[in-house]
Amino acid sequence: MLNPAMNLEQILPGVRARVCSIASIGDQQEDVRGQLEDIGFLPGEQIEVLRKGLLGQGPILIRVGSSIFALRESEARMVEVKTL
Repeated sequence: MLNPAMNLEQILPGVRARVCSIASIGDQQEDVRGQLEDIGFLPGEQIEVLRKGLLGQGPILIRVGSSIFALRESEARMVEVKTL
């Protein structure tokens, strides 16, 4: 069974995935893309969703390597991943 690509916002807490790509449209999103890459969201990198905000809204807590980051929902939607 194939694991379809989805964005990071769609992943449930406790699920591990691998980064496929980071989408960006426009200059502002290109800046965010660069920031995400700088902190480790690179193609092939394994991530784990640790926690989501109350009622599924708000920041998403994500482990990348040995670091933990909180992303806005809009940032998480830019990161395309495949579950492991």
